[in-house]
Amino acid sequence: MADRLVYSPLPIALLISVLAVLSSVHGIGVNYGLVGDNLPQPSAVVDLYKSNSIDGMRIFNPNHDVLEALRGSNIPLIVGVEHKDLQPLASDASAANDWVQTNIAAYSTSVAFRYIVVGNEVIPGDLAQYVLPAMQNIQTALDSAGLQVNVSTSVALSVLGSSYPPSAGAFTPEAQTYMEPIIRFVASRGSPLLVNVYPYFAYRDNADKIALSYALFTSEGVVVTDGAYGYKNLFDAMLDATYAAMEKVGGADVAVVVTESGWPSDGGFAANITNAQTYNQNLINHVGEGTPRRPSSIEAYIFAMFNENQKEAGTERNFGLFYPDEQPVYPISFA
Repeated sequence: MADRLVYSPLPIALLISVLAVLSSVHGIGVNYGLVGDNLPQPSAVVDLYKSNSIDGMRIFNPNHDVLEALRGSNIPLIVGVEHKDLQPLASDASAANDWVQTNIAAYSTSVAFRYIVVGNEVIPGDLAQYVLPAMQNIQTALDSAGLQVNVSTSVALSVLGSSYPPSAGAFTPEAQTYMEPIIRFVASRGSPLLVNVYPYFAYRDNADKIALSYALFTSEGVVVTDGAYGYKNLFDAMLDATYAAMEKVGGADVAVVVTESGWPSDGGFAANITNAQTYNQNLINHVGEGTPRRPSSIEAYIFAMFNENQKEAGTERNFGLFYPDEQPVYPISFA
């Protein structure tokens, strides 16, 4: 997740829209992280997703215990590729084939795979060069196995050099080197771009310029006017800045899925249960509306299912909707 990112004042970019691939999830899923030593067994976690009517799950690596627990659950699943595997998968098609056979094909008859995420917030950076070739090799391996699963990558808002007003959204020159060919690739496949969107960090770092109500979806009127578009919340402005950046490099028809968004309930500035509950419940309620720039349903994934006690101290440990004992941190409804 993106606690370390630098955000420019007001909108930076992001988020999500329904993608046109095979089966559709229109709504809210939740990231299932495993950086804790006191978390429930995966089978209990799957039951918790079901009992709360959560529409989808994202895991950050192909954990086989989780995959076994998901068999027959019909919960749409996003699976991440671990960063240590990016270079081998990029350079060796047979390694990509082995990865797909071991982690996807072996479970494909009973697990509802939605996307494979090749790299989480690695653009720009030392691993960025491996993202597209790894995506291509994994997609080829999936196609060869007859698996209708699409591949993408997940980016942080640090890929944007300009984000305000939203129509000025543009990639940094360094990020664009990698993003432009990646966007061409996902466009050719009908895949979405995956983006992590955190109004919390934008607000925390610019509280003198951003109203809390604008970050929490509670503004009563338009806060930012950008040509024909009026913005009542920061989430939409961030997402539309991402769309604008994509349009500038040939991605006008590429959907965006928000793979992470959330608000911490403790551990830092404005991190409390009231704000976390307000943000996440309002995000759930908002996904059907789309953004001013793209008024269609949004596919988004809240970060995260649990407070994870082995993450960095502070807000990083307090994004969970649930405590490890499966009790809710605060009431929230996915209905």
